[in-house]
Amino acid sequence: MTAIHAIHAIDAAYASLHAAVPAPAPGLPLAHGVGSRHDLPLSPFYAYAGAFAALFVSFLALGLLWSSSRFRGDLAGRPLPAALQRTADAPALRTALRLLGAAAALLFLLHLLLGPDDPDRNPAPGALYVLLWVGLVPASLLLGPVWRLLNPLRALLSLHPPRSPRPVPAAVGIRPAAAGLLLFTWLELVVPDNTSSTTLLTALAVHVGVQLLGAARHGDRWFAHADPFEVYSSLLARLSPLGRRADGRLVLRSPFHGLDATPQTPGLVATVCVLLGSTAYDGLSDNPRWITALQTSPLGPTPTATLGLLAVVALAAACYGLCAGALRLVNRTLTTPLTSFAHSLLPIAVGYLIAHYFSLFVTEGPRTVMMAGGTDNASAPAPFPGPGGLATLQVAAIVTGHVLGVVAAHDRSVRLFPPDRAVAGQLPLFALMIAYTLGGIGLLIA
Repeated sequence: MTAIHAIHAIDAAYASLHAAVPAPAPGLPLAHGVGSRHDLPLSPFYAYAGAFAALFVSFLALGLLWSSSRFRGDLAGRPLPAALQRTADAPALRTALRLLGAAAALLFLLHLLLGPDDPDRNPAPGALYVLLWVGLVPASLLLGPVWRLLNPLRALLSLHPPRSPRPVPAAVGIRPAAAGLLLFTWLELVVPDNTSSTTLLTALAVHVGVQLLGAARHGDRWFAHADPFEVYSSLLARLSPLGRRADGRLVLRSPFHGLDATPQTPGLVATVCVLLGSTAYDGLSDNPRWITALQTSPLGPTPTATLGLLAVVALAAACYGLCAGALRLVNRTLTTPLTSFAHSLLPIAVGYLIAHYFSLFVTEGPRTVMMAGGTDNASAPAPFPGPGGLATLQVAAIVTGHVLGVVAAHDRSVRLFPPDRAVAGQLPLFALMIAYTLGGIGLLIA
């Protein structure tokens, strides 16, 4: 994250490729990302043409060759060996993981309280913004909903569980988590002093207070609805090859089956749109015109950046809302148009996350670990895989995410729409995904 000062070393490595941009005014909020993306060595024509071709060919091939639903959600999967199942479900292992999460949280708190208020010497900001926020992406994609097992708040609640917890109302869904994710991305992308110990301690106190108050009323089920990191990890885990069948068995399965099993819960659209909008704003905030707008805004940089973040998230949600309305016109028997296809946005969100944060993770992640081990002023590794490779990876991640979204949407469409409308019913979604794709690539190379 640019708030972590060592990321400037990455910017310096790309200096020969970057055009000059206006210098930020003092106190100007900066978004995090992988350095300036304006002049990455990638032809806009080939990026846009390749993306459009990939989406169009996949859409055409699916329409011709995929006439019935093939995904079975939480009914699919090949069971893992019984011994591995017993090990994964062993209370001792789960207790050990929870203690590990509690120990990491305690270490994070001690660094905030006792460490220097300098992100170049204190690993706490990197632990939050890189190891947790970005690290949960590969961890959840590979291993499943890992934060549910590591969540230190679950360990804290287990010391004094409520006697008669009330169920979380179904209408609540994961809306509290969507709000929490929006607040976290605001902290990450907008707040000027987002690496200072005071700011992080305040944010931590608010987060812990809200979560424990909800858990005191609803028990540990509250975290599955309201903890932003747990919901974030659980949604990412829908694309993991490891999953649980409806009977509780641990299985290996196609990520499409896990994606198809995503619950159509209230707040799902809001959560995914926060992920889409926040990464889009991260790209926008690196644009020289937006930096100039922040510098010259009569409202001031932070209020303007806040409105910008909210506007981009609202735009992502509005585009999907219009798409859902068009789907309802195609098939008036569709009872839940807003959530029926929301799962198809998850691969797109994951593609954006990888595109924007891969470089940050492979550079700042090791540096944060070295600082936590006692190495002061640890230098970040050289950028990997280099400017050209990074640009290719970014575009490939976005395009792959959209192609996976097209496949997921097609399978749901042939299940919900009559055969003669299955392809036509996808046209609004296909148009939306083209818009998302072109917008995402445009933010990378504009």
